[in-house]
Amino acid sequence: MRRILWAGVAAVLANGVAQAEPAKLDAKTAVYELRTYYPAPGKAAALNARFREHTLGLFAKHGMTNVAYWNEIATDAAPEGRVVYVLAYPSRAARDEDWAAFGKDPEWQKVVAASEAAGKLVTKVDSVFMAATDYSPRILPK
Repeated sequence: MRRILWAGVAAVLANGVAQAEPAKLDAKTAVYELRTYYPAPGKAAALNARFREHTLGLFAKHGMTNVAYWNEIATDAAPEGRVVYVLAYPSRAARDEDWAAFGKDPEWQKVVAASEAAGKLVTKVDSVFMAATDYSPRILPK
């Protein structure tokens, strides 16, 4: 399953899908973050709604580039699947600054409070940092 997921990540990145503020990124030096969210039981739909309705816009507001998002197909190990996505940043330091500002954003804090009023949406988050290889197809538009 992991090979299929990585193949999907590679295919989207190779096709140059980027949405927010790609002009500030250098495709050769950008830092990419692959994040995997494990929804709490019964919370996958609410987690996807929060991303769709709030999170992507707030990420962009704080300088993060939304590259692509996927829902893992459900398995016995993950009956509701997982939410997997890639963000891009100019550097690792920029990433840390962006996330710090995002976490302090009053709008984000309100979204979290409202969306988690009936319980946490996520039980675990995995994060992997990546840099494009010198042989990678172009990721971001010129």
